[in-house]
Amino acid sequence: MSNAPLMPKATAVWLLDNTALTFDQVADFTKMHPLEVRAIADGDAAQGIKGMDPISNGQLTREEIEKAEKDPNYRLHLQESKVVLPPQPKRKGPRYTPVSRRHERPSAILWLLRNHAELKDAQIMRLVGTTKSTIASVRDRTHWNASSLTPMDPVTLGLCSQLELDFEVQRAAKEKPVDTTYGGATLLPASETTKKEPEYEGAEKSSDDLNVDAVFAKLKTIGGKKPDDE
Repeated sequence: MSNAPLMPKATAVWLLDNTALTFDQVADFTKMHPLEVRAIADGDAAQGIKGMDPISNGQLTREEIEKAEKDPNYRLHLQESKVVLPPQPKRKGPRYTPVSRRHERPSAILWLLRNHAELKDAQIMRLVGTTKSTIASVRDRTHWNASSLTPMDPVTLGLCSQLELDFEVQRAAKEKPVDTTYGGATLLPASETTKKEPEYEGAEKSSDDLNVDAVFAKLKTIGGKKPDDE
């Protein structure tokens, strides 16, 4: 069965203390690693955790445990709960934030505005559980505590999970249009750099001819004036 029992570590502590099950059997039932179960048995992990009886809460039966104790290859099966909880309707509105965490929301908003500017106000409201006016005051630095605010990761503060943050960031990245940024100058192909334009060649040649004719004309003039001056 793929479902794990309630409070797996506490259940593992009780099974290790009150049954003769192997580490593999306890690990398979609690969905833990066998090495972690061994560490609990050695006292290196789960110190201070009180064991929880899976029989009293209806997750196991005494017959199931006895059957597993006789056969080390047998795997325990979690009993189906007889209590059916009605599905909770999806709550609309901003996320509820405990009172002890509410003073940390402006710091989380500032972190989101600086590190994920692509997020919309509605997404920040879902992640942090705040209002649009609070986001605007933090963005405009008009918040009453703006001078002492320090950006802090909302995941570290416990206001949202990393999966929720990644989902909102990916969603904002898909909706944001791709900016066409200048990628820098590129080299022209050799055919363009080695090609000579006929107009340029003619202009260059005509300018050279004009310059040569002007020089010779000047020399002739200078040479012709010498005898007259003498």
